[in-house]
Amino acid sequence: MMTRALEKDSADIELIPALPEQEPILANLLELYAHDFSEFLDLVLGSDGRFGYGDLPLYWREPNRRPFLVRVNGNWAGLVLLKRGSVMSGNETVWDMAEFFVIRGYRRRGIGTEVAHEVWRRFPGRWEVRVMQSNHAAYPFWEHAIAAFTGEAIPSVRVENAGNYWHLFSFESRRIP
Repeated sequence: MMTRALEKDSADIELIPALPEQEPILANLLELYAHDFSEFLDLVLGSDGRFGYGDLPLYWREPNRRPFLVRVNGNWAGLVLLKRGSVMSGNETVWDMAEFFVIRGYRRRGIGTEVAHEVWRRFPGRWEVRVMQSNHAAYPFWEHAIAAFTGEAIPSVRVENAGNYWHLFSFESRRIP
């Protein structure tokens, strides 16, 4: 468990490996995440009124994937889905921040940065973090979080994948002794 004192409040922030029985919680949080992304992507609700996330079951079946839940002061606050292998560069050894979401009520309080830093500490190695070019709010968050973690500004590279444009950050996370 990690605890961090925030500027305005004190929060108990937890990054919890998600168990298979917590898949419905992740699925619900992914709906909120998809709703946010429907501003940038042409996402359509299914006949059941949900966006859905077809790859979610793979996070318990494939060894190169890791699902996490985020709790703040005992309340669900977000999710992190990691996978080994880059969808951008094709490098199979890179850690990819596949999905990262903090619900709106917990944003702009340092929680997302602390969660990202904890993920990078737990999984040392080469990382890629991609930010959709149209997601203007996410870019400064990732730019700051990565610079604060690495101790230096890491420039992003503009890449295109399947007709979408992204900012791609690449950096190394070292194991902390």
